[in-house]
Amino acid sequence: MQTIVRESWTDERLDEFGKRMDERFDRVDERFDAVCHEFKAVRQEMKQGFEQVDNRFEQVNNRFEGVYNRFEQVDKRFDGIERHLEQESGQMGKRFERFEDKMERVDERLFSMGRTMVAASVGICSTMIAGFGTLMAVILTKL
Repeated sequence: MQTIVRESWTDERLDEFGKRMDERFDRVDERFDAVCHEFKAVRQEMKQGFEQVDNRFEQVNNRFEGVYNRFEQVDKRFDGIERHLEQESGQMGKRFERFEDKMERVDERLFSMGRTMVAASVGICSTMIAGFGTLMAVILTKL
């Protein structure tokens, strides 16, 4: 088995070691500063990007508010049209009732005229038959 020989640390060696450690930490600090700087730049870029997104969302929101307002106007117009149609349908209903009343009177008159014509036709036919019978009786009495 092999044994490791420990060297003794002298002040020179400790100073050299400390100097190298300081140099290494200086490099670590430089790299950390670069990372911090990069992180700040990324943060700034993200902030600007989010501001742009917020602005676009605000624009979209404004457009939707405009569309919503237009729909509100359309709804009001439809409500007005609906009220107008309800009024008109009430008036139309009254007009149809008057028209139906008139048509019933016309129907009654036509039915009455039909009965009169049937009665007149029966009367004319009866008169013709009676006249024909009288004519036959006159003819037969002369023979």
